[in-house]
Amino acid sequence: MKKISLATLCLLASLTAMAQLQTLTLNDLLGGGSNYWNLQPKYLFIQWWGDIPIETTVDSVVVIKANGQRGRTLFTAADINVWAGETVCRSCHNIEFPYPDKPLVRIQLPRRIVLVNFDTHRVELDLRVPDDNAQNLDWCAASRHLAYTVGSNLVVLTADGQRLQVTTDGDDVTQNIVYGQEVSRNEFGIEKGTFWSPDGQHLAYYRKDQSAVPSYPQVDITTHIATTYVDHYPMAGEASQLVSVGVFDVAANTSLYLDSRRPQTDYMTNLSWTPDSRRLYIFELNRDQDHMQLFGYDAATGQKDKLPVVEEKHPRYVEPLHPLSFLPWDDTKAVMQTRRDNWNHLYLIDLATRQETVWHAVDGGGTVLDRCHTQRLTAGDYEIISFLGFNEKARTAVFIANADHPLRHGIYTAAVKGNTKGDYKRISVDDGCHTATLSASGTQLIDLYSSPTVRRSINLISTASAKSTNLLTASDPLAGRYFFPEITSGSIKAADGQTDLYYRLIKPVDFDPSKKYPTVVYVYGGPHAHNVQASWGYYYRGWEIDMASRGYVIFVLDNRGSQYRGHKFESVIHRQLGVNEMADQMKGVEFLRTLPYVDTDRLGVHGWSFGGFMTTNLMLTHPDVFKVGVAGGPVVDWKYYEVMYGERYMDTPEQNPDGYAQCGLLHKAANLQGRLQIIIGGNDPICVPQHSLSFIRKCEDVGTQPDFFIYPGDGHNMFGTDQVHLHERITRYFEDYLK
Repeated sequence: MKKISLATLCLLASLTAMAQLQTLTLNDLLGGGSNYWNLQPKYLFIQWWGDIPIETTVDSVVVIKANGQRGRTLFTAADINVWAGETVCRSCHNIEFPYPDKPLVRIQLPRRIVLVNFDTHRVELDLRVPDDNAQNLDWCAASRHLAYTVGSNLVVLTADGQRLQVTTDGDDVTQNIVYGQEVSRNEFGIEKGTFWSPDGQHLAYYRKDQSAVPSYPQVDITTHIATTYVDHYPMAGEASQLVSVGVFDVAANTSLYLDSRRPQTDYMTNLSWTPDSRRLYIFELNRDQDHMQLFGYDAATGQKDKLPVVEEKHPRYVEPLHPLSFLPWDDTKAVMQTRRDNWNHLYLIDLATRQETVWHAVDGGGTVLDRCHTQRLTAGDYEIISFLGFNEKARTAVFIANADHPLRHGIYTAAVKGNTKGDYKRISVDDGCHTATLSASGTQLIDLYSSPTVRRSINLISTASAKSTNLLTASDPLAGRYFFPEITSGSIKAADGQTDLYYRLIKPVDFDPSKKYPTVVYVYGGPHAHNVQASWGYYYRGWEIDMASRGYVIFVLDNRGSQYRGHKFESVIHRQLGVNEMADQMKGVEFLRTLPYVDTDRLGVHGWSFGGFMTTNLMLTHPDVFKVGVAGGPVVDWKYYEVMYGERYMDTPEQNPDGYAQCGLLHKAANLQGRLQIIIGGNDPICVPQHSLSFIRKCEDVGTQPDFFIYPGDGHNMFGTDQVHLHERITRYFEDYLK
């Protein structure tokens, strides 16, 4: 009998294991796929009841003890339904603890809010919305009143069930006048349109007048004869929305409007109530978005302060994105986030003080005027990613920042009192990227963490001592079951020769260094987004793994203009969108040429939205470099983009005619040499179809041949099964023309 060596046995075992591995598909990798959720790592649904961490499952609610172990069960979904006398809780994932010191849980149903006391086993509130088409529900825990919109109007339902019609002149047909909804097309951090006072007795709300804004004709194909519907879209240089802020007094059932005394084209954003519910502070911007003022208002009279508390100017733009955060122990002081020194940092402003001052230059390239005492809480060449709140006992601010490395998002604290140098302390132990929620007092936080080597970890952290207790470190469901590519990250120099840019590189699953592979550059490139960070897989997208399984190299680079690298890094795009971004991406191509396994004769590019603009631009500007491109929802001519975003980065077409001419893509249509597919949602309200249709028409005029695909009825992005279909289409295009 012939003996088999140990090496041979090991090889056979390895080959057998590999034969058992499966190849990931788009149905495994995308949120709209049929198997996506089955392959996600274990997750714990943890929230705070005051300072007590609570785990919610589908069936029950359990206390987490200080040592991280599961303690007593507070109640079950079955208990809630028995106490309510009907089925109101189908999953404990959907409950909340609105009061840190009361045994109450809130269950929000589509048109109903139920508040249950789990000590007395009684329903304390059962608020049923009488309007079938109610939207934008905003419940206030302090008063237990509910605000919501019906069409274009605003309604308040009091805790005792009175329905108060706040507005009546909102126009559902034309949507010329709209109340209680977001304004300025969700720019400047605006995500909602109603704002309860801390005591819950007053409601601030937006009024949006769009009567001068042209209506872009979106088409509804679901009717027997296709119809159009209203989509007020203010294009750059055209008439914009007129925004004002009302204050509704619930007890009096009356409204007043803040006396803004301002040009009607200004922006009002990031409303914040003072803790005593008597005043409002609002960040206001001029149309050019280069001058910010922070004004206070008397909520009872609507009267505006004569002078702003803070003013900032910048020759490029100023962009307030966060409301004030008042100190829990001192109602006269608040934390303000600003990039006045180039980096987004925390400043403590004392609203009870007034001082004589003059405009002075700051490191960020702008000028500031502070009429109140201002203290810098954080400082350094890093960005505050997220302000979490305060540890009231320790008198510290708690925040997430990339202070240790541009790709890492750690958790830190900074003293509020006496911190004149901007000193901070890191309390998260692991490198990588963290998100967190503070307990009511701010003494603890729930930390959700991942890194390139840790897919998911959930921990309890003391914000004072930094002591960490692990609740979960999830295993990777893909390990040992599926082929998975090697993912690495590194840096190159930008086109300026000085700035570090970070990339993600994914090699084919069956990588052979002796082969040359087709390579696809995935790009976004614009502000308020980034593609590379030190989380699991360096923040990869599922489609990239599918492409690696098919034998492609995927390269992703965050060029200058992307987020979390400071104002100078981002605003290099000002008045010339696409120019410096493309120059940096071409530095990425130079890097790819140094890799022996990259076939630069088979180089593709893909991106969506701003990335669609970048993809199209790269295909037309460097037709000798990129053979195949897929551009999703692209901006083609910045004159067709919205006022708020477009004018911040490009000014108006009248102010910057050369910039608009240079950055537009229509005049480059004749340059197309490779295969370019443009894909859009048929009812895209962000990059409206006019962009892509104009480009197709221009290509027809000059004789070039792009391909075009449309998702009727979809908006700017595709979801559900359309998401899978979309990426199948993208993949097929590269398979057909690049491979």
